[in-house]
Amino acid sequence: MQVSSVNDVKIYNLSYGKSLPEWLSDRKKRQLQKKDVEIQRRIELIQDFEMPTVCTSIKVSRDGQFILAAGTYKPRIRCYDTYQLSLKFERCLDSDVVAFDILSDDYSKLVFLHCDRHVEFHSQHGHYYKTRIPKFGRDFSYHYPSCDLYFVGASSEVFRLNLEQGRFLNSLQTDAVENNVCDINPIHHLFATGSSEGRVECWDPRVRNRVGKLDCALSSLAEGTEVQALPSISALKFNSSLTVAVGTTTGQVLLYDLRSSQPLLVKDHLYNLPINSLNFHNQLDLVVSSDSKIIKIWNKDTGKLFSSIQPQTNINGVCVYPNSGMLFTANEDPKMNTFYIPALGPAPRWCSFLDNLTEELEENPESTVYDDYKFVTRKDLENLGLTHLIGSSLLRAYMHGFFMDIRLYHKVKGMVNPFAYEEYRKDKIRQKIEEARTQRVQVKKLPKVNKELALKLMEEGDDEAEVVSRKKKGKALPSILGDDRFKVMFENSDYQVDEQSEEFRLLNPIVSKVGQKRKKKLRLAERMDNDEEPEGRASSEEESSDDDKSWVEEVREKDADRNTVLPQFYQIKAGEEFRSFNDMAHKQKLQKTSLEERLKLEEHSETSGTADTAVGSKQLTFTLKKSEQQKKQQQAEREHHEERKKLRRSAGHLSSIRGRGRGWGGRGRGRH
Repeated sequence: MQVSSVNDVKIYNLSYGKSLPEWLSDRKKRQLQKKDVEIQRRIELIQDFEMPTVCTSIKVSRDGQFILAAGTYKPRIRCYDTYQLSLKFERCLDSDVVAFDILSDDYSKLVFLHCDRHVEFHSQHGHYYKTRIPKFGRDFSYHYPSCDLYFVGASSEVFRLNLEQGRFLNSLQTDAVENNVCDINPIHHLFATGSSEGRVECWDPRVRNRVGKLDCALSSLAEGTEVQALPSISALKFNSSLTVAVGTTTGQVLLYDLRSSQPLLVKDHLYNLPINSLNFHNQLDLVVSSDSKIIKIWNKDTGKLFSSIQPQTNINGVCVYPNSGMLFTANEDPKMNTFYIPALGPAPRWCSFLDNLTEELEENPESTVYDDYKFVTRKDLENLGLTHLIGSSLLRAYMHGFFMDIRLYHKVKGMVNPFAYEEYRKDKIRQKIEEARTQRVQVKKLPKVNKELALKLMEEGDDEAEVVSRKKKGKALPSILGDDRFKVMFENSDYQVDEQSEEFRLLNPIVSKVGQKRKKKLRLAERMDNDEEPEGRASSEEESSDDDKSWVEEVREKDADRNTVLPQFYQIKAGEEFRSFNDMAHKQKLQKTSLEERLKLEEHSETSGTADTAVGSKQLTFTLKKSEQQKKQQQAEREHHEERKKLRRSAGHLSSIRGRGRGWGGRGRGRH
């Protein structure tokens, strides 16, 4: 389904998308539906709603249940049942259909006018009768009160065929050389014909006399219009009792009041193509007119455009479903288009689900993106030398410019400017270089003390600021570096973090890869600071110094990788007493003893013990005194255990009678 909007009016093309070939098996169709996204998104409102090659005309029965379409090749008529949403029957014909009409409320009575002068009648079961008219016909109308068929064509006469008597009646003689179209007013049954000379003649079927004539050719021409040929009448349609719409071969639609010879309104399609279809939408006082390129919907009183539809293929005819916003089009294409416009009216009863579908789509609007088209102005066309394509199918007019195929645009632009690709390539390379520059290490000015900690806080602060900005729009909290309370930590050397101390190793037992990267970045930043070139220094000295420094760095990294144990020196602070390393040896002995012995030693030593390490840290062990209640409870438990030991009896005497067997007592079995 394709959604478009013209003049803020939503138009839903229900036939948009790929159609599957008839010769494919059901299994293959299911596989394609699973793989192809376009086939999955299509809506098949009526099954097999298409023709083999071309559809020439389409109509709806008066009861609204059946849709009949005529097409080729081979010439055929297809009837679709809207209640079943599928094809009801198909009948092949001997020649192409010029026009057809439905005489009954359903499909039981049909009349076909063929291109070979034959008139064919069909009943519910199929072909019923065929006759022939004297001249080639172009259109016909049915007069219900008298059961007469009026045929117009390549003749000045209007042939009458009475279906009640089954014979031809006297013809009506017009002043025209040829008549193209005809229509009968549904209220007072006035019969009108449109001639190739641009005139409309009106006849009264009761007396078979002409009652009026309209000259539409001169009225359709505006001031300053270049006339290449005399406008002929190509479409004719009555509305109510006094209004008639006339379409010309030059693309104008004229609205007349039967009481006046001057048109009430002239609407130009601006395509200079013959008008092939006219319909009225009485609920909103609109006129639906079409030529082979576009369908225009406009107000019949003011002529203001309501909306327009421009299919991809040429249009042969338009049919408006009664009392709804749905239209069907017969195209120069196998697929017959179905358009639904909610602004015109609700969906028909047999497809009422379309209203819910369109309401859901309107609740979640999506922006329309033209991926395959390029918007160009008239100035762009002049620069490309494509002004001669204006008016052709390669350019589609839109607002102040045109849409054209993006492939054609690239091809023409490559021919006009052959070095455009080189310029594009250089721009891309320049963008890549700029991106690489931004990704380089950009270290901010670090303090003299705790450089690595400052670098870590900078990275964490940037990450937190990004998270806060994503979650909510607000200002990030100030970092430690910017807080005056922690300012001394990065200025006074007494606050320097010793990463070689035992406390630091206990708090950070594992050196993460992030920390290693941070150290590497810090060394790189120090190199950049040290490599600042003084004024007047030769470039050769710079290169030699860079080589020396890089060699020194490699040596340092190799030394760091070796597992060498270096001696460490510690400073004894003022007020501390130096002790020997015997305490460390005693500590190692205690670690080799069992846990039980260590606990006993701690219980016996009721005083707090102190131990000095080589680093100067202290370790304290505390033994808490027990309360009187705890002591009494422990004493009571000891007395209870002693009492139980005294009352315990030995079970050794039971082993002496174990081998006597089951049921034997001390004196033998059965003795008293």
